[in-house]
Parts: sequence; structure tokens; C-alpha cells
Amino acid sequence: MPRIISVHELDSRLGEICNEIHNGNCIGLPTETVYGLAADAFNGEAVASIFEMKGRPKFNPLIIHMLDLEMARKFGAFDDISTKLAEAFWPGPLTMVVPRLENTSLHPLAFAGLDTIGIRCPTGPAQKVIDRCQRPLAAPSANKSGKISPTTAQYVASQFEDTDLMILDNGACRVGLESTILKVEGENITILRPGFVTKEQIFEVTGIKPTLSTSGKIEAPGMMKSHYAPNAKVKLNCLTCDQGAALLAFGNHETENIFNLSQSGDLREAAANLYIGLRKLDETGTSMIWVSPIPNEGLGIAINDRLQRAAAPRKQ
Repeated sequence: MPRIISVHELDSRLGEICNEIHNGNCIGLPTETVYGLAADAFNGEAVASIFEMKGRPKFNPLIIHMLDLEMARKFGAFDDISTKLAEAFWPGPLTMVVPRLENTSLHPLAFAGLDTIGIRCPTGPAQKVIDRCQRPLAAPSANKSGKISPTTAQYVASQFEDTDLMILDNGACRVGLESTILKVEGENITILRPGFVTKEQIFEVTGIKPTLSTSGKIEAPGMMKSHYAPNAKVKLNCLTCDQGAALLAFGNHETENIFNLSQSGDLREAAANLYIGLRKLDETGTSMIWVSPIPNEGLGIAINDRLQRAAAPRKQ
């Protein structure tokens, strides 16, 4: 069964945690966004074990977590705009897809054969672990592929209950929604996956209005059509809720079998509660989750992106 370590023990057990990574094992690592399934990005067997544990398609690249911009420059090429964004939002919930430098020690499995690499610098305990281990960590979300992303150590443990995975428990994630992923090409910024850093914040820093990707190509994690899905089917933009269905509500609602993302209509609160709500309603055994309309602006764009993927048709 998984081994859960409290974050309060982190300083005294950092050596043990890094030994786990250096020995080629995965760990459950909390970040400000969601919990990651982290492994040594230099070790091919360790990276392969991420794909194996998650049941993740190998064409789906991994985000590589770095300590800071200095470490990131050893593996990716940062132009002036990318540098400005890194300086504004790192450490934090922003991933940048940048040209990959050749002849680095990163294992090719981590970037799925692409000539680009997705890099971000997390805050909190993950930052401490990377600093102590002195190596980048490949770390997708710590759940089975396509399922609801984990925002607590207990949910990570439930996904990998038949393993001895070491999990660092830092409570519920502060952001609760995966990082924004973007790509800079010349004077253009494309958002490959919307997240906690909004297009308005990106414009404020760069003076460039970013566009949402419509290419359909898998250039970064979280771009598969069906993703973040509960067992129940999901129906969006519901003003009412049928008897027998469960309601994922937003704003003031009075009905039974409900989880309210934010009674007051606060998008930050809704983002932090999204995966918790989907999971709690799924655990009721309902076959259908109906979802209230979410404003498609600011952070609501990222919330709606996750809900649309959760509601997408699934392969049988």
C-alpha cells in the first residue's frame, strides 16, 4: 500500500525522498496545482514507469518540473518573451513549451519525440524536493490516465492502492487546476491548455493577446479530447437537474444531490473545488453529473476546458 509522509516531516525526510527518486522510483508530489506522479527526468526506466503506472499513451508528452529559470535554460531555449513570462510567473502555475536543446540528459520518453519541451517551476514542497535532488522531475498528474486529477494525497493513494508509492501529503492543493500551458512563436503566444494564469494576465505582462490553440495536435499534456473524466457521464450548461442526476452547481442553487463549486460565484473558489466536486459526486454512484453554466471568461475558460474534456465521448 502507498506510504504517505506528512509535509511537516519534509525537512527531516528530504534525503529519503530524494533517494527514492535517485533509485528510479516515482513519488506522489504535491504542487500548488494538483498532485504529480514525479520521477527522475534523466532516468528512462523511471520515466517509463510513469507511463506504465498511469496507463498513459506514450505520444502524450510530460511536463518537466525545474527549480528555476537558470535550471530551465540548460534544457530549453528561452527568447525574450518567454523569459519575461518566466520572470513574471515562476515559480507558479505556468508551463511554457519551448524549443528543446539537443544533447541534454533528459530522456526522450519525457518529451514524446517532439523537438519542444514543456517546462514549469512549481512552488512549495515540490520546489524543495527539486532543489535537494538537483535534477528536473517529469511529473504529470498522479492519477490514472484520463481520470479526474488529484488534489489530495488520499486521492493519489486511492488511484495507486496496490503499490508502495511514496506520497508527500501537503493537504488540498491551493489552485486545484492544472497549469496554463503556452507556446511562444515569434510575436505570437498560443495557449495550448488554459489554466490558472489567464490570457488577461499574459497580455498584461507581454502586451500580446494570446490565442487558444485550435490545431488539434497533441503538443502538450491535457490536450486529448477526453480527459479529466469521472465514471459518470457529464452534461454541461444545465439550468435544471433531472431527478436521479447529480448537480455540479455554480452560484446560488437549492436542490438535492448537489456539490456547489462556489455559492457566491467566485471562479477561484470554483477552480479549487472542481476536481473535488466531480470526485464526490462520482462517489455517490450516480450515472449522470449535470453541470451549471460557468462564465467563459478569466479563470472560467480553464474550468470550462476541463469540463468539456470530462464530458467528451470516451473510447470504449
